[in-house]
Amino acid sequence: MKTAKNHPIEVLIVAVPETAGSALYGMLDVLSSAGNLWQTLVRTDGNAQLFRVRIVAKDPGSFSCGNRIPVTPDCCIADEPEAQIIILPELWLGPDEPLHGRHARLIEWIRNQYDKGATIYSACSGAIMLAETGLLNGCHATSHWGYQDLFRNNYPEVQFDPAPNLAYADAAGRIVTAGGTTSWHDLALHIISRHASPGEALRIAKVYLLKWHGEGELPYASLVRPVPHGDSIVRKCEGWLQEHFHDIDAIVQVTSLADIPERTLKRRFKAATGNSLIQYLQNLRVEEAKRLLESSDKPVDEISEQVGYNDTSFFRRVFKRLTGLTPSHYRRLFQPIVRV
Repeated sequence: MKTAKNHPIEVLIVAVPETAGSALYGMLDVLSSAGNLWQTLVRTDGNAQLFRVRIVAKDPGSFSCGNRIPVTPDCCIADEPEAQIIILPELWLGPDEPLHGRHARLIEWIRNQYDKGATIYSACSGAIMLAETGLLNGCHATSHWGYQDLFRNNYPEVQFDPAPNLAYADAAGRIVTAGGTTSWHDLALHIISRHASPGEALRIAKVYLLKWHGEGELPYASLVRPVPHGDSIVRKCEGWLQEHFHDIDAIVQVTSLADIPERTLKRRFKAATGNSLIQYLQNLRVEEAKRLLESSDKPVDEISEQVGYNDTSFFRRVFKRLTGLTPSHYRRLFQPIVRV
């Protein structure tokens, strides 16, 4: 499946009578608002529908899901709908209540969608429906802690761990499970950041006051932000560093460029920008490393050298301190999913 650049990403949310209405409609509302709600609130240009979200069911016609919440599907599986993203929201199931024998045609349809290239996401007990497909066999997965015995007894091939907010079943991130109950907040933000942009995920989190991933806001923050000031020498040094940050001896060179004592330059740089000279350089290097991790398949040691660090282990420590994630974890979160 290939989508035109400016077209919204097709999303199908699966609904069955066991579905929790709060997760179903919460995901629909939040994803549908990406690209337009913040922009409307602050009256900025660039309104766009980033996701086209529809509800898909096994059969046509309206029905009630958990707590008698009405559901009117946009389509059913017989319509053969396709989407880049399939979401399995939370289900109202007891801790000893697998889905064996239920929704067989729907389970097969989910497997087929994955085979066609869709990315599959589950929230909370939606992972039980995903486990029924067999796609989680031999893979890491999470859900609410209350279902760990259910997984152990009914889906023993799944490597179940109730601890993480998000678990990645595969290196490409095409199957992701989210933890308990309101972890669909984390999942929605992950989907927006991964398929749209981290910046839009941040805006949606601010509008809805949504809970962040366990790693916090660091992975989403821009490390390089312009700070207005009147120090012409510092501005000249900033401009030079933005072009030459990858040079191994960048600090030595920029000090020579400033043509003032190194101690004076460091003092003035800190006063003008709020960052020390070395912090500013590290921010530039890590921001470029983030871009390379998002946009390329280059090995981490090659990226480390490209941004100015010959010592890859030191680069990994700096990257983790500034982003809260290892380079590999950052790539798994933010590298766009390639469609063929």
